[in-house]
Amino acid sequence: MLLHQNIALKNTRKIATDFSCASCNNHNCLIKKNLKNLSSATFANPKKTLKCKKGQQFIIEGAPVNGLFFILKGTVKVFRTGINGREQIVRFAKEGEIIGHRGFGTEEYYSIGAIALQDAVLCYFSKNHLQKALLENPQFSYDMMLFYANELNRSESKVKSISQMTVRERVIDTLLYIHRKFGNLRDYLNLPLSRKEYADYAGTTEEQVIRIFSTLKKEGLISAKGKKIGIVNLQVLKNEISEHSYYLDS
Repeated sequence: MLLHQNIALKNTRKIATDFSCASCNNHNCLIKKNLKNLSSATFANPKKTLKCKKGQQFIIEGAPVNGLFFILKGTVKVFRTGINGREQIVRFAKEGEIIGHRGFGTEEYYSIGAIALQDAVLCYFSKNHLQKALLENPQFSYDMMLFYANELNRSESKVKSISQMTVRERVIDTLLYIHRKFGNLRDYLNLPLSRKEYADYAGTTEEQVIRIFSTLKKEGLISAKGKKIGIVNLQVLKNEISEHSYYLDS
């Protein structure tokens, strides 16, 4: 397992000049938020800044947890393997978000895998370095605790909603989730995904997604051009799943 994780890290390319945390524009990043609270001015020095190409996997499910990744630039798909080896997408992450935190702490192995959906730049902090910082900095520890509490709340809300949704509602929920998180670019969602990726997030099949997209298009609620999907009537889609509190998973 350790070999697999080392291979994943080796395949990423370390950038010669690391980006400074002090000059980072990702103000939602936990490290950026707590830079002034961290006792050592050199806290960010041991971090590695890695470049990951589109389609490259940088966390292998089941590999030992050696640290956490913070997205500086790019978009990432986080997934786990389900029954019969089927991929289930847990979430899509963007700038300022943490990857690998579910395995950080008591667990020894990553419970998820992560792949760059577009060229990405990742800040990597080792597990030992972060644990030392958490022990020495109460405010950083508190903010990390709040982060985990919010993550747990979102996960529980999603599980509850998904269990009560029809397949159509789950696909609509996925469209709204992508829209909330990534917005639009030239009238289409700013995250082009394959029909399979929509299915793997919504917990259904590619065939069902194709059928539902076709129906939504005929109803004038969405538009489609290849992998690009545009939301034509946002409010109608929101109304259709409003009872499931779609806004909780932002």
